[in-house]
Amino acid sequence: MQYSIYFTLVIISFLASLTAYFQRDAPRYLKLFPVFLLLTIVVEIITTWLTLHGKSAFILYNFFNPMEFLFYMYVVRENIRSPRAKKIIFYTGWLFVLVAVVNFLFIQKITAFSSFAYALGCLLIAVICIYYFFELFQSTTSVNLVRQPAFWICAGLIFFYACSFPVYALLNFLKEAPTLIKKNFGVILLLLNVLLYSSFTIAFLCRLRVRNSTS
Repeated sequence: MQYSIYFTLVIISFLASLTAYFQRDAPRYLKLFPVFLLLTIVVEIITTWLTLHGKSAFILYNFFNPMEFLFYMYVVRENIRSPRAKKIIFYTGWLFVLVAVVNFLFIQKITAFSSFAYALGCLLIAVICIYYFFELFQSTTSVNLVRQPAFWICAGLIFFYACSFPVYALLNFLKEAPTLIKKNFGVILLLLNVLLYSSFTIAFLCRLRVRNSTS
């Protein structure tokens, strides 16, 4: 049930993201979002098939998760003004990929979920989003946040990754946890995903202008 809700949210977000192709002057990162979300859907379909056939999906997730974090870093970087901060994010992204590769090859192994790399990615995304909001609230020009896609995207990202960071950081210690605790964590992650993809959907639709019809 929880997975069905999550998968439905991703599909709705993907369909909403397609509106970027019909919006005038839509930023490039918005036009890349449909590709990323479509890839997410494909990955989820494959992992579901693997799980139903009794095969591990950790290897696929261990390759996809670094790509996911890199994409989010790119999205936030596109909305940051400071050239120095952009450069730091660029090199941090590649350093993260190196750490992730070393982790699943030599530390946690590729056949197990790379919870360390995932927790590190959560921390990086949260920090980068905090810097985005720092720049945003330091701006001397008035900005309509309701119609700013980056605001909604970063709001969803910072809440999701700041809250899921401790969950995935403790993942290795929950293998022997009672079933009730695991179910509670599943509910928490579902609620976080609801917020994340709802924020994405709002980000894609907030630039649309509705024309009022007059009789």
